[in-house]
Amino acid sequence: MNNLPILDLSIIAVYLAAMILIGFYFSRSNKSAERFTKASGRLPGWAIGLSIYATFLSSNTFLGVPGKAFGSNWNAFVFSISMPLAAWIASKYFVPFYRNMGGVSAYTHLEKRFGAWARTYAVVCFLLTQLARMGTIFFGIALSLQALTGYHMQTIMLVVGVSIIVYTVLGGIEAVIWTEVVQAVIKTLGALLIIFLIVKDMPGGISKIIEIGQHDHKFSLGSIAPSLTESTFWVVLFYGFFINLNNFGMDQNYVQRYHTATSEKEASKSIWLCVWLYVPASFLFFVIGTCLYAYYQVHPEFIEAIKQQVAGERLGIGHAANEIKNTASTLLPSDYGDKVMPHFMVTNIPYGLVGLIISAILSAAMSTISSGMNSSATVFSVDIYKRYFKPDITEKQNLFVLHLGTIIFGLLGMGTGIAMIGIKSLLDMWWELSGIFAGGMLGLFLLGMVSRTTKNAEALTATIIGILVIIWMTFSSFFPDKYAFLRSPFHKSMIIVIGTMTIFFVGLLITAIKKNRVKL
Repeated sequence: MNNLPILDLSIIAVYLAAMILIGFYFSRSNKSAERFTKASGRLPGWAIGLSIYATFLSSNTFLGVPGKAFGSNWNAFVFSISMPLAAWIASKYFVPFYRNMGGVSAYTHLEKRFGAWARTYAVVCFLLTQLARMGTIFFGIALSLQALTGYHMQTIMLVVGVSIIVYTVLGGIEAVIWTEVVQAVIKTLGALLIIFLIVKDMPGGISKIIEIGQHDHKFSLGSIAPSLTESTFWVVLFYGFFINLNNFGMDQNYVQRYHTATSEKEASKSIWLCVWLYVPASFLFFVIGTCLYAYYQVHPEFIEAIKQQVAGERLGIGHAANEIKNTASTLLPSDYGDKVMPHFMVTNIPYGLVGLIISAILSAAMSTISSGMNSSATVFSVDIYKRYFKPDITEKQNLFVLHLGTIIFGLLGMGTGIAMIGIKSLLDMWWELSGIFAGGMLGLFLLGMVSRTTKNAEALTATIIGILVIIWMTFSSFFPDKYAFLRSPFHKSMIIVIGTMTIFFVGLLITAIKKNRVKL
């Protein structure tokens, strides 16, 4: 544990205050639901692109990616490689679709296409995805700041969460986007600063880092064997393509931003700006992970301290020193990868710069959480409250529901983060949860968009079958050994891939069978 000096605490306090002041600034004109959710469609594409980039570059990237690269290799970078293809599809088909549709919610059209059940199902999947996303990000920021400040993780989540709720409620989507523009710059500079500090303190410099990385195969993108049972190059590529397709095509976080742009062209530009920024930025965080691995190989005495900390957390209070030491000796790099960067910050970064880097990590967390709160509140207002409880809602009532929804989802996100305390890998947890919740709604969306002849009954049947497949792939690993033959042979990253394809192709098959029967 460590206590930050006044200088670093002051930098962090100034950053948090600045974010809240931005919320106050935009609150002056944020007097309608359209302004709160769509910024009246008057924002430039470059600002929206930086905003989407900042949302992608969350604390899951800032902390989880270096931890993943430290514990294994660059296999997860294949996720970023898959982005351009998903972006091309989104800019060509999804952006025009949503801009022409008009409504701010990404899920309203599903009711028109298949019925109320489809809209409700997609909304539930989206909200669960947002809780998982906000929870992992709250946990990630608390994990880092706990090592630096000594405060309880719950306390850190509360302080950060309240700050985010305040400026998101006050400023709406416009405050979210403009704060994310600032946060995008801070995050990128923070990553570059961390790399510089690691290389500066590394005996042998860059050449030594490359030497150690090559020796221990840290630069590998994964096996190219045609296997779907392990995290191979292909498994991550498929996962990345489908999850990015879901992000750009079904995630309210991004779809809502398309409506804030001044034109369809500007909205499409924002997607490509995000891709061209995120791919090299994510590369920087894999470089950070490998640099940290090489640094701690040269300084193995520091690794022992991290392992003792992780072992102590796993065993809990009251265990003897020799028990902790024995447990620590069994830990692998993948078991403590997420702890390494916070430890480096505590022990190696000069005072003053720590505050700047913490502000970068805070910005990584705050951008994604704030957009998650705003988009969740929007979906709750449009697809739940207005749809089922008060269709004739007034402008004033709608704005109140949006404000209240922002607060509620912010608090739920904090609660999810607290429940995640103790997980092994931040990035693995997020990838698994997002794949489970996103697979069904992406398959349903693609079915409705591609097949114009698929009706309500066919779509519902395909969705039920797809959900059963997703449930089987998610929970079959818990089957007793005597039922081992019933376990899914696929890697968990394939859940969104197989779940999406099941709904899509089963829907097409049932539609074709029904069509042929009618002809006969």
